[in-house]
Parts: sequence; structure tokens; C-alpha cells
Amino acid sequence: MNATLQDGGSSQGIRSTDPAITAAVHMPIFEKHFAPDLPLVDADCGNGAQTVFLAGRFHPCVGIDRSAAVLERARTAVGEGAGGRSAPDFRQLDAADPAAMRRLHDELGDANVYLRGVLRRSGPAGRARVAESVAALVGERGRAFVVEPAPEADAALARGAGAAHPTEPPGSPDTPDTPGLPDLPHTPGAPQIPGEEPAEQAGPFTAAGLKVLAGGSLPLSTTDFEPDGSRLDLPSNWLVVGRGE
Repeated sequence: MNATLQDGGSSQGIRSTDPAITAAVHMPIFEKHFAPDLPLVDADCGNGAQTVFLAGRFHPCVGIDRSAAVLERARTAVGEGAGGRSAPDFRQLDAADPAAMRRLHDELGDANVYLRGVLRRSGPAGRARVAESVAALVGERGRAFVVEPAPEADAALARGAGAAHPTEPPGSPDTPDTPGLPDLPHTPGAPQIPGEEPAEQAGPFTAAGLKVLAGGSLPLSTTDFEPDGSRLDLPSNWLVVGRGE
């Protein structure tokens, strides 16, 4: 994984991890908030590994990515290894295109959304568009699970991939002014997010009309390794957002 978290090329360290150490870790958190009868959209799905895993629980399951080449690899992987699982549907769509997401909502109805490491790649204007897209997809009943590397992840990234010093990811989060952000309900086993981090991550979603329903922190596994050979896990913060309680 490239230490700048850039999308494309070899920098698939967050998106390409084994679902057993990624989506399977996240699912016990978000499935308590997701309506099981709604579709699930895996935004910026990358190689589709997480999408295939999620398709075993949510039907239909749609993986979206703006890269045609990445989606072709995802479709090939599903064809070769999906086995008896329900195969997801892969679409070439941009999660930062709210108009496209409104059209997808017209087709699917209200949906749950899995959003992993997307905001850090998007820049301020892009984050606002992604949040608007999420708001369009979830409608009234859907929820979105949003997990992002925490600010202190930069130091961890510097240790991986032979990086000599911390590198700020492109589109590093700013800190929007979000007065009145509610206290986040605490999930057992997940420490409360301290300081400015909830506002930083939640700001685009609250601006898009969504509520923060839960939040916490946990390690986010990557495909990179520490100098001692152990897997590089990034500190990360997660939120569940939606319109309902």
C-alpha cells in the first residue's frame, strides 16, 4: 500500500484487504443498525472482495466504482470464486456523483451503504458530494456505515511500505464547523471518539441532512505490514448515519 492512501495503481491497501479482517469485523457493528430487507451498496468497492462477502448477508448487493478496470477484475474474481454465495452486481458509478446515486435509488429504493476510506480520498468538495450521494441512497429507512482512518493513522502509514516520514493523504480532512453535533451512542467494545474527530468525519453528512446514530473507533486492516512483519492496522473512526432514530 502506498503511504499516501491514493486510489488506483498499487495503493489498494485499504480496499483490497481480506474481508475476514475487514467487512467481517465491521458487520457486527453495522448490522444492528441496517434494516436486513434493504439492498446494500458497497461504495468504491475496489476489487469487490468486501462486496462478495456482504452479498452473503444483504440482497441485492451492488458494488460501485468509477474504475472500469477495477470492476472488470472484481467481476472476474466473482466468476472464479463466488461459489454458492449470492453474486453481487457491479456497476461503473462514481460515489461522488449525487445525480447518479439518485438514479440508483430510483432503481433500488432505500438502501444501506458501506463506505470505507472514501472521504480521505475525496477532498473537501468531494466529501460534500459523497455525503449528498449517501443521503440520496439511504432515503428514509437506509443507514450508512462510514469508516475512515483517524488523523493519527499518518504516523502508522509512515512505518509501512518503507515510508521514512509521515505523509499527509491527499484531501486530508478539514474540520468543518458543526455546532450541536449530538453525543454519539456508545457501542460496547468500541471506545467513544474523542476530540474533533466526530465533527470532522460527520460534518459532511450532517450538512447533507443525515443524523449521526452511533460511532466508535477500531483498527482498520490494510495489505501492508509493519517493519517487524506484523500487519499494518490503521487507527480508524466509524459512524452510522441515517435519517431515522
